[in-house]
Amino acid sequence: MPLDHTPPLNSLGFAKAPADTRVVVAMSGGVDSSVVAAMLAEEGYDVIGVTLQLYDHGAALAKKGACCAGIDIHDARRVAEDMGFPHYVLDYENVFKDAVIDEFADSYLGGATPVPCIRCNERVKFKDLLETARDLDADCMATGHYIQRMAGPRGAELHAAADANRDQSYFLFSTTPEQLDYLRFPLGHLPSKDATRALAEKYGLRVAMKPDSQDICFVPDGDYASVIRKLRPEADAPGDIVTHEGRVLAQHDGVINFTIGQRRGLGIGGLTEPLYVVKLDADRRQVVVGPKHLLATRTIPVKEVNWLGDDAFTDQKERHIAVRVRSTRPPADAILRPLSDTTAEVELLSPEEGISPGQACVFYDPDSSRIFGGGWIHRG
Repeated sequence: MPLDHTPPLNSLGFAKAPADTRVVVAMSGGVDSSVVAAMLAEEGYDVIGVTLQLYDHGAALAKKGACCAGIDIHDARRVAEDMGFPHYVLDYENVFKDAVIDEFADSYLGGATPVPCIRCNERVKFKDLLETARDLDADCMATGHYIQRMAGPRGAELHAAADANRDQSYFLFSTTPEQLDYLRFPLGHLPSKDATRALAEKYGLRVAMKPDSQDICFVPDGDYASVIRKLRPEADAPGDIVTHEGRVLAQHDGVINFTIGQRRGLGIGGLTEPLYVVKLDADRRQVVVGPKHLLATRTIPVKEVNWLGDDAFTDQKERHIAVRVRSTRPPADAILRPLSDTTAEVELLSPEEGISPGQACVFYDPDSSRIFGGGWIHRG
């Protein structure tokens, strides 16, 4: 019997030496992606760091001298210099504006609650940047996301991170099987963010104690309304605050200043029961309010479904799964009923409050850590 001379798989899953394996690392300038790049460089991989210039922070904040994006690029470049691998900065501002920022503004004006980080992964990082990695003849692309890619009997599977507090599966549900085959997530198995920072200190990275970013990157102060006001000046149009029965209670200074589920700051005090924002009607410029029970939703229409299961999405009339309808909520028991290859109805076994069009509905295996994909919540 001939001997098998196939080399063992390296840590990225390739049957060749790390030095012969080229990997593009998407570097944001933060500690997570910096650790990924440093870890792979130390293991001997042919690492290329790439940082995307996605937006002009000065324009986003409408003030001169705002340099957060510049600092992040500088931090990424410095890690590459310290670890001895090449680093490139790519100008993706136009792509990012067209694919992410404009839709964010339009969705918000339409009364939805968009999640631009998902669209960025879907349309920029895992599409254009991934193609750039292929153009650089890379074997794979690695990121600092907290999620796990596992080898399954039918190909790569997407699984939640080992640390539930850091899990980013909600933001990565639209990763396609083809993209998943090419991507690597070296941090997904770590038990905590402390473990990541310990690795950063081990590698001598100057970003080891850099704080995590908490806001949407182009809304660095968390003030969505001010950014949308600059992008869409018409967004400040006043209108009525009305009850769910149509009675006018007060006036507002722009639908963009309100969110589904909001109770405070409505300017409609003196009522016998607390009222919540239950709907935003941008076409009529109405903020619709009602009692809390109207926020409870059991049936959710979902579109643009990305399915990561082993069988075809429409093979079963219904599936018992778990779904997450907001990044901060744990998965809840539900029934998934496919309506077409890309649309579905999700029935929650227990109603949830504050579900809004524009948010993602992510599908999970109730019996494991696997993600089955997901879709976008819309108005049925």
